[in-house]
Order: sequence, then structure tokens, then C-alpha cells
Amino acid sequence: MTVEIYHNPRCSKSRQALQLLEERGVQPKITRYLETPPTRETLDKILEMLGMEPRDLMRKKEKEYKEAGLDDPNLSRGQLIQAMVDHPRLIERPIVIKDGQAALGRPPESVLEII
Repeated sequence: MTVEIYHNPRCSKSRQALQLLEERGVQPKITRYLETPPTRETLDKILEMLGMEPRDLMRKKEKEYKEAGLDDPNLSRGQLIQAMVDHPRLIERPIVIKDGQAALGRPPESVLEII
């Protein structure tokens, strides 16, 4: 069983989700997505697993969101995904992936649904 967490150690929700996994004996592969952003293809797959559209996974209060004009309704799915690859701070966290399933840790306990 491979479990991966897209993690930001500075985020309390991300730390809580990681702790919940570890308390259950799960040692996930930790991807610090700010240092190693997912590729466009990976992010597209994650969105599909989550059943979300790109804006659903974006942190809209980050300055990059406003500066890049990402609230423009004419932007395509591909353009929004590329913006998250270019500016990984825009990606909501944590995201946990296991066996082709993904969960967004908002709240952190929701990651346990796929474990």
C-alpha cells in the first residue's frame, strides 16, 4: 500500500493530516509540493481523483491568484492547471493519494476516508 501526501510542513492542516496517518501506522511518501510541484499531468489526474475542477483546488486568497488574474472566467482548465504548476502555493493542501483515490485534508480527518 503506497500512500502519498502533498505536504506543506508550515501548514497546520497538513501537519495534522500527516499526524493522523502516522498514528494509524501509515508512513506516507511525503512530497513537499512547494519544492517539488506536481507536473501538469499529475495535477490533472489528482483533480480527476478528487472530482474537482481546478478552481476548487486553488487557494483564492493567495496574492498569485489575484496577480495572475485567475478569477477570469474565460481561462481554460489547462490554463488554470498550468497556473498551479507555475505557482504551487495556489494548491490547496494537504492532498493524500492511495490506490488511485485522493482526498483533500480539509478537514484533516477527511484523508482517513481513503486509508
